[in-house]
Amino acid sequence: AVVATVNDAKDFDTSRAFSAWIGLVPKQYTTGGVARLGRISKRGEKHIRTSLIHGARAVIANCKNKTDRTSLWVKDLIERRGFKRATVALAAKNARLIWALLRSEKEYQIDYVK
Repeated sequence: AVVATVNDAKDFDTSRAFSAWIGLVPKQYTTGGVARLGRISKRGEKHIRTSLIHGARAVIANCKNKTDRTSLWVKDLIERRGFKRATVALAAKNARLIWALLRSEKEYQIDYVK
């Protein structure tokens, strides 16, 4: 869905801009120089955002007995912030990963170390 919708990943300067286009970044409330972050904006590409959220839920449902780095990060995040926030965080992380792969035009490698 992302490849079909996004013409060129280079249209987005940063992964945050790509995530904002999907609607997976928090709203900002700023007053007096103090920035407060709220819920996700839910503006932008609804179909992609929904697919990423459902994919994140599936990953979280199957990470209970796994010990890889992502699963450990997700389990810790669920303990600290709760299931729904962890789901959105994982979806946003995956969106940024997708942006990086589209931008670099490389294939995903699970144990890639720079």
